[in-house]
Amino acid sequence: MNPELVTPLILTFNEAANLRSTLEALSWAKQIVIIDSSSVDETLAIAAEFSNVKVRQYVFDNHPNKWNFGLEQIETEWVLTLDADYVCPANLSNEMESLNSAADVFYAKFHYCVFGRVLRASLYPPRAILFRPKQCQYISDGHTQLLDDAKMETSFLTSIVQHDDRKPLTHWFDSQLSCAKLEAEKILAAAPNSLSWKDRIRRRCLFAPGLTFFYCLFVKLLILDGWPGFFYTFQRVFAELVLSLILIEKKLRRKIDRAD
Repeated sequence: MNPELVTPLILTFNEAANLRSTLEALSWAKQIVIIDSSSVDETLAIAAEFSNVKVRQYVFDNHPNKWNFGLEQIETEWVLTLDADYVCPANLSNEMESLNSAADVFYAKFHYCVFGRVLRASLYPPRAILFRPKQCQYISDGHTQLLDDAKMETSFLTSIVQHDDRKPLTHWFDSQLSCAKLEAEKILAAAPNSLSWKDRIRRRCLFAPGLTFFYCLFVKLLILDGWPGFFYTFQRVFAELVLSLILIEKKLRRKIDRAD
């Protein structure tokens, strides 16, 4: 695969804390497409520093639609879809040159970072990042999105991407409520037997936060990473607590509505 046939695609909204590192790691790209949603920080100024970056504005409604709008802007055969806090390794372009697989979609694994410190493990799943944009689109999956690649031939990259979000913790707190609401709607709308085992535990409301604490610190051994490991663990536990609270609230309100 010729890297000139690959266009990185990045979604942004107030990503000044992360964007420069992400773009600097993509110096091999002939063109990078950024889909922004009216950022009010230095995001656009940072993007303007890179001559290979093209910015398009999108009025935000949801992430799947924004990603699909971005795919429509891609003119090359392949797209590399990245969050603004993903940092690609230096050997990615070399790996792309050596790819001769018949696959249409390539997944990547991630090293999760806390303020630049690489954790030994995380709960962050592999994600499809390199694929043919004309053959795929994104679909909603609770608070996030998935690439609809059920009919595609898939494979894995050996290059591991770093997830390194440097935005303030207050930004993360602000995002958790909206994310948890979407996740709760997905869990409650689905038939219980259609849910993954993780979402079945979450649906019960009581166990997910405690299990997450134990799993992160003692199964994934993040306790050995010191304060960065505790920081990540507490973030995951907080996210599960917020989700549990919203699920309990929705169940209680349903009982009240039925009583009325």
